[in-house]
Amino acid sequence: MDEEMEIIDGEGLILGRLASEVVKQLLKEKEKKIAIINAEHVVISGSKEAVFREYKTRKNRGSKEQGPFFPKMPDRIVRRTIRGMLPYKRVKGREALSRLRVYLGIPEEYEKVKRKKVETASAERLSLAKYVTLGEVSEKLGWVPK
Repeated sequence: MDEEMEIIDGEGLILGRLASEVVKQLLKEKEKKIAIINAEHVVISGSKEAVFREYKTRKNRGSKEQGPFFPKMPDRIVRRTIRGMLPYKRVKGREALSRLRVYLGIPEEYEKVKRKKVETASAERLSLAKYVTLGEVSEKLGWVPK
């Protein structure tokens, strides 16, 4: 494992705030690699019904053959959200996205490694207790956890 790898535990972190912090780090530091673990425990703020409705309409947009394609798995939703904040059609954005890894659960190589929490993205900052995890959203979209 590289010395420059930073492991972020996604449990209890708000998706948009986490994504914006990761994008800042990826664009600012050219050598830094980031791994996000526990992607299924990342939180989306809002009522369950509204979040499910939003992701369901997003998934069904376009035809099956032509797209646009939206992911069902939590790790891919996190990656797609981060990609949306990066200039991924330019060299700088593609290179930054290549240094990002997102995992379901905790891979063996990261079990004993010190993990970082992004305090600015904590779900405890929400004034209302209305939120849903990406795991729940993904299951509603048809993802079957193993």
